[in-house]
Amino acid sequence: MTTTFPAVEFSAELLNKYNQGIPRYTSYPPATELSPAFDPSDFRAAINLGNYKKTPLSLYCHIPFCAKACYFCGCNTIITQHKPAVEPYLKAVAKQIALVAPLVDRQRPVQQLHWGGGTPNYLTLGQAEFLFNTITDAFPLAKNAEVSIEVNPCYVDKDYIFALRQLGFNRISFGIQDFNPQVQEAVNRIQPEAMLFQVMDWIREANFESVNVDLIYGLPYQTLGTFRETLHKTALLNPDRIAVFNFAYVPWLKPVQKKMPEAALPPAAEKLKIMQATIADLTDQGYVFIGMDHFAKPDDELAIAQQQGKLHRNFQGYTTQPESDLLGFGITSISMLQDVYAQNHKTLKAFYNALDQEAMPIEKGFKLSQDDLVRRTVIKELMCQFKLSAQELEDKYNLGFDCDFNDYFAKELAALDALEADGLLSRLGDGLEVTPRGRILIRNIAAVFDAYLQNNSQQQMFSRAI
Repeated sequence: MTTTFPAVEFSAELLNKYNQGIPRYTSYPPATELSPAFDPSDFRAAINLGNYKKTPLSLYCHIPFCAKACYFCGCNTIITQHKPAVEPYLKAVAKQIALVAPLVDRQRPVQQLHWGGGTPNYLTLGQAEFLFNTITDAFPLAKNAEVSIEVNPCYVDKDYIFALRQLGFNRISFGIQDFNPQVQEAVNRIQPEAMLFQVMDWIREANFESVNVDLIYGLPYQTLGTFRETLHKTALLNPDRIAVFNFAYVPWLKPVQKKMPEAALPPAAEKLKIMQATIADLTDQGYVFIGMDHFAKPDDELAIAQQQGKLHRNFQGYTTQPESDLLGFGITSISMLQDVYAQNHKTLKAFYNALDQEAMPIEKGFKLSQDDLVRRTVIKELMCQFKLSAQELEDKYNLGFDCDFNDYFAKELAALDALEADGLLSRLGDGLEVTPRGRILIRNIAAVFDAYLQNNSQQQMFSRAI
């Protein structure tokens, strides 16, 4: 039987109307709410609660090093060609693992492991093997675990790709951004087309289970025509998943962006056309719009999980794994445990100093209230499933004891009237459902339930729809 996936409807008028700076909701509350006043004992308490509940685990390891700066990048990176800097970092990460692992019940299954960056393949194969074994010795992986890594295709060869697969990675992601040479030069990321196809050939030959590629629109010299050519070539690569991100030009937050020619950035009207073409071209190629900026093949686990109402979302993005506790290792990494978020120090010096004193390298964090947990569930369900069951929410949090869903969210439901009038959602007898035209603007719908968002004062901290 053929599975029918929900459509997505593009509206330039509505995108312009709702073009606000809004969190991406990889967490709620957003990471901007994390505070240095956080009590590290709450981190340990959350681990203990997860042990009691036998909550599955997800692990993230941040490799911050890059050989050179990509001008579009918004990640936490350390630009250096001083390779010896890696060894003390790996030893420090091993120290953090040694501090955390004894607190965690080894019977809890590790369903997901991801390495991000930076450039994880900045590591030599020997260093990658050391780190991988350090992690898996402390946290045994489940047999069906998703084990993924991000790589820069400029710095891999066939032996490296095959070694990663043999080590245990079964999923891989790499950034394309744009095939156009002029765009690549403007953002300091030169990647010849032949090289990208060669890397994909090696990945397929190594039999990775899933391949994701990243594209970015809104970069200098991009036009509707040039980006459609990039979309065409990307489809020829035939990845399982495609992430198409909207570039946010925020040089006041990311000074490296000043190195790009600002005058060459496409205007908002052109970006709208590119967004529309992206949705049309990729869906014509058979990809399913998962949400936000993500597309997947119909037989991909993400598409199937969403169809079944089982899609989840965390700091690593969309995932098919059940609700898990996320432990983050390395600088800037964020742990997401039960009712606690905790972020590691952002500088090597602070990270190293804490670990030298046998202390958790936590710089700031946040303990969620019961209201935060309720709202987090609402936002996650809307972001992942594009619908919300009021009855399920009432049952999960015993809302009906004092007030039902309609009473609890009376102010928010009133605020949804304008979005409903614009056709972004519909009221169900048991909750809400996002319409095809509302799927692109899902962040705006979710933001209605955000108790922390200050639309005026915080807009510059978050990316816009276009």
